[in-house]
Amino acid sequence: MGITVGRYAFEGPYTSTDNIQDKAGVYAIHCYRNGKYYLVDVGESGTVKSRIENHGRKSCWQRNCSGTLTFSVYYTPNLHQQGRMKIEKEIRDQYNPPCGEV
Repeated sequence: MGITVGRYAFEGPYTSTDNIQDKAGVYAIHCYRNGKYYLVDVGESGTVKSRIENHGRKSCWQRNCSGTLTFSVYYTPNLHQQGRMKIEKEIRDQYNPPCGEV
């Protein structure tokens, strides 16, 4: 299973964090409704599973999703935070999701 976000092949989308590893990467929060995925937020972390599970913007995700919230991850084992932030900014600039900012 996979979903393309921008020019990146993300793993997922998943409806829970059970299949997400606590590794470095860029995560995308989607809303699935009417057969389509809409990007709600994007971010980066050295531990993506923990970050998603404990995120301060969960209420924004819920407010901006009238369907099912899903999560996907682009793991970046060879990138430091600066490289992950560059990917996050690229995706954010392309999609302008309603939650979060760089």
